[in-house]
Amino acid sequence: MLDLAYLRENTDEACQRLSHRGFTLDVETFLRLDSERKNLIHEAERLRQLRNSSSEEISRLVKDKVDVSEKRNEMKAVGQKIKEIEESLAITEDQLFKFASIIPNVTDPDVPVGLTEDQNVEVRRFGEPPKFDFQPKAHWDLCPPLGIMDLERATKIAGSRFPLLAGVGAQLERGLMNFMLDIHTREHGYKEIGPPYMANSKSLFGTGQLPKFEEDLFRVRDTDYYLIPTAEVPVTNIYRDEIIEEDRLPIKFTAFTPCFRSEAGSYGKDVRGIFRVHQFNKVELVKFTRPDDSSNELESLVLNAEEILKRLRIPYRVVVHSTGDTGFCAAKSYDLEVWLPGQNAYREISSCSNFRDFQARRANIRYRPAGGGKVRLVHTLNGSGLAIGRTWIAIMENFQQKDGTVVIPEALQRYVGSESVIKPERII
Repeated sequence: MLDLAYLRENTDEACQRLSHRGFTLDVETFLRLDSERKNLIHEAERLRQLRNSSSEEISRLVKDKVDVSEKRNEMKAVGQKIKEIEESLAITEDQLFKFASIIPNVTDPDVPVGLTEDQNVEVRRFGEPPKFDFQPKAHWDLCPPLGIMDLERATKIAGSRFPLLAGVGAQLERGLMNFMLDIHTREHGYKEIGPPYMANSKSLFGTGQLPKFEEDLFRVRDTDYYLIPTAEVPVTNIYRDEIIEEDRLPIKFTAFTPCFRSEAGSYGKDVRGIFRVHQFNKVELVKFTRPDDSSNELESLVLNAEEILKRLRIPYRVVVHSTGDTGFCAAKSYDLEVWLPGQNAYREISSCSNFRDFQARRANIRYRPAGGGKVRLVHTLNGSGLAIGRTWIAIMENFQQKDGTVVIPEALQRYVGSESVIKPERII
C-alpha cells in the first residue's frame, strides 16, 4: 500500500507515475476522503479539549458549591457529539483504506516506461538455443509416449489444467525440488521454511492478492482459508505485525510449496500441456531488508535464481518489466525466461520483484534501527527460484533426442537415481 502522506504531498507526481502503469488515480475522491478525515480528527480533538477544560472548570465550581447541572448537560452533549464524530471518522477511514488498498505501487524511476510486455527490455542472455537435426516437439507431444505424463487421466481425476506425472517424470519433479533447495540453502544463504499451504485473508491482503485479485484464488468454502497461490504469502507473513531488530537484516528464506491458481485472467492461454495449470510446485525466495539495501538485494536474488538455470545448462534470458507490465505490488521486476524449442519462444520461469515498503505497510512489518530511533518499515522482495513444472518442461524440450528420449542434465542426475536418459517406460 502506498503511503497516504506521499499521495497527499506529491499528488501530481503520483498521478503521473501511476499513469505509466495504466492506472488513473481518482484524485477528487482521495482529496475528499483525506480532507474529511482531517476535519473530523481536528473537530474531535477540539471537542475533547473543550471537554477536558470544562471538566476542570466543573471541579472548581463544585468545590465552590456552585450549581453545575447546566454545564454537565452541555458536556454530555459534547460527549455525544464526540461519539458521533468518532463513528463518522471510522467510516471515513475505512473508505480511505479501501480506496488506497487497490492503488498499485509506483515503479522505480529506472523502470522502462510502457503499458504492455512488449515494452519489456532484455537485460542479458545465457546460452544459445539448441540446434536440432529434427523437428523438436512440444512437451505435450514428447512426454506421453515416454509414459511420464498423462493429461487425459489428470482431467478425469480433477479437470483440465492439472498435471499427472509418473515414473521418472515424477522423480524428476521431486529431484528438481531438492536440487533447487540444496543450492539456495547451502550456497546462497537462505533458510528453508516449511509453511502452511493455506492462508487467511489478512495474510493475502498483506502480500497484495486481496482484495484486487480474489478471483484468481481458491477459497475453502465457509472459511477464511485460501489455498496459497505462492509461498510468498505465508513466508512474507511470518513477520506480519512484528518488529525485527535491524542487526538481523537481511533475512533470507526459501520454501517449497504447491501453488494453486484459478488462472481467471488467462482466457484460454496455454491450454495445452502443463505450462499454465491450476496446481504446480515452486521453490520461492523471500527477503526482508533495510530500505537502502533492497535494490542490491533484488539484483542478487535474480542471480540466485539464474544459477539454477546455469547449472542445468538451460538457455534463458533476463528481462526487466516495463511500468505497465510490473505486478501490482512491485516497484521493479525482472523475469527469467527459458527457451522452449517446442514453442520456438522464450517463456517466463521466474519473476523476481522488489516491493520496497508496499507489502510491509499492508502487513505492518517493521524493523528497529540499531542506533535507536523510530521503527521503520522493512523492504520485502521475492522471486521464484524456480517454478518446478516449467523447469521440468524446459528440460524435456531442450534435451530431447531424435529417438524421442530425453537426456537428464548432469547436475540433476544424482537426484533421480543416477539416470542419465529418460526412455519410454510403461504408461500407468
